[in-house]
Amino acid sequence: MKPLRLKNMIAGCLLAAGALPVWGQSGAPTLVIRIDDLGALHSVNEACIQTYRSGIARSVEVMPVAAWYPEAIKMLKENPGLDVGLHLVITSEWENVKWRPLTHCPSLTDENGYFYPMMFPNPAYPGQSIMEQKWDIKEIEQEFRAQIETTLKSIPQLSHLSGHMLSTGFSKEVNELVQRLAKEYNLPSIDRMDSSKDYRFTYIGYDGPKRTAEEKEASFIKALEKLQPGQRYLFLDHPALDNDEMKTVFHIGYEDVALDRQGVTDLLTSPRVRKAIEDKGIKLISINQLTKGLPRAAAAPKLDKAMNRYLDAVKKAGQDLHSIMIVQHGNVIAEEWMGEGKEDKPHILNSVSKTFTATAVGLAASEGRLKLTDKVISFFPDKLPATVSENLAAMTVRDLLTMNCGHDTDPTGTVRKKADADWVQEFLAFPVEHKPGTFYTYNSLGTYMLSAIVQKVTGEKVVDYLYPRLFRPLGIVNARWQESPQGINTGGWGLYLKTEDLAKMGQLFLQKGNWNGQQILPEEWVKEASACQVPSLPAGMKPEMLKKAKMSAKTSDWLQGYGYQMWRCRHNAYRADGANGQYILVLPDKDAVIAVTANIPDMQAELNLIWKYLLPAL
Repeated sequence: MKPLRLKNMIAGCLLAAGALPVWGQSGAPTLVIRIDDLGALHSVNEACIQTYRSGIARSVEVMPVAAWYPEAIKMLKENPGLDVGLHLVITSEWENVKWRPLTHCPSLTDENGYFYPMMFPNPAYPGQSIMEQKWDIKEIEQEFRAQIETTLKSIPQLSHLSGHMLSTGFSKEVNELVQRLAKEYNLPSIDRMDSSKDYRFTYIGYDGPKRTAEEKEASFIKALEKLQPGQRYLFLDHPALDNDEMKTVFHIGYEDVALDRQGVTDLLTSPRVRKAIEDKGIKLISINQLTKGLPRAAAAPKLDKAMNRYLDAVKKAGQDLHSIMIVQHGNVIAEEWMGEGKEDKPHILNSVSKTFTATAVGLAASEGRLKLTDKVISFFPDKLPATVSENLAAMTVRDLLTMNCGHDTDPTGTVRKKADADWVQEFLAFPVEHKPGTFYTYNSLGTYMLSAIVQKVTGEKVVDYLYPRLFRPLGIVNARWQESPQGINTGGWGLYLKTEDLAKMGQLFLQKGNWNGQQILPEEWVKEASACQVPSLPAGMKPEMLKKAKMSAKTSDWLQGYGYQMWRCRHNAYRADGANGQYILVLPDKDAVIAVTANIPDMQAELNLIWKYLLPAL
């Protein structure tokens, strides 16, 4: 028997199915490398990015009250793969560098308006700690909220909260406040009193002396050697550079800050440390994976064998498969990356993007911002052609969702060839030969119109609109979406997400829009979007072409009907579907989801192998 081709990744405890994971003791240890204080100083910013690009850091904590926060924002945009947390600040620890609050909170500041330097009493700074003041919980809440709101405006991919100098967990009252804010903003707090219990991880530090860079490296490697299979760990420290800027920073009792923190930078970029991690098989993950990843579980032996046969068949067929992830009963039970596929790298989704655009429409409808019966022309009175035909006037949002807008052919290619053309105006000027709602033509520019409508009624691009409503609850970060010349997300294509992101989206639909007890999408919307709303045809096909192509509903997954930017499949399944083999397959009868990325032109052949080998094993 061939070796099992399953990866034992570890993720978090805020689970799609609402249950805690069971981690096999044979799995590799998983480790979060967290770096703190991004934004504090230029040398800190430089070192943080260095330990991510050239080292092992996976998550960074950013401080919106600090002087170098604007530079930190720019650096994060240039390094979108770095997981970002908000470091909530109510202290200002250093000499020569001080931080002020974003709000008026006199119970937290000294006579000069700066945060007090210490959280707990320190004999070197008598009377200058938060714990020695009559701090006001209302002022802490308003300041924390201001820091959260400020950061989300610049860093929508923010994934979690942490606390500078234990600011989120120094009292029970503050701990409860942070729990409430974490739930409200869908930003797990990693530094509360009970965070390590909630997310099932253990903090680790240096196992030995750590005065010099050499001692840090040796002590950290020693700590790595003690990590246990199947367990989850978090290590945090503060990288910086030993330069003139950093040498000005200190507080009494900690004067060698620059040298000490250069040692952290050296440690986190050390080839010896990286080799030790690889030799022990330690899995590096981010805090987002720790808190919001799908749980993993062992697959049944039947699926193990089926997965191996499937991968062999893929290879034999010459299919360029990039990734596949199988989720059943809320747990990832099989996953594989190959070719261009990388588990931590977003993949082009092509028309899988359409399902996310439709989801934005569903959310906007649930908020009363639009109705599916709204006429398309009503949103763009300034973009209409000189003569509005009867068919154009009749076209509704629902017609766009179901690819029944009335065009005889898809105008997408024609419009995109026109440099700097206004895509909305071009769409509205395109002939509408058929009565809307009566004629199916796969129409990507129609999905672009949905994106434009959402932006019109919300004032936000679809990707930004989805962050607080969909992406953040599901733990989807680093979403990237192409735009038209008019600055509107392309809607029908152009979205980049990771394979696990696709699996989460499928799981959300499988759970009828519910995620961790929260109704993310209206259940009725999920039901309608995934149902057969209209008869369907493959893209670019007319009904008279089917016979010549020898296609029938018995053998084709493109003739099962179309919902709201989703296809029905055989086997009572439905899917999000993108050119060259991108899929989110939802299988209600099996309580399962299969997410796939690929570069496979023959997408029916790709599905056929999944149906043949994997479906019977679920």
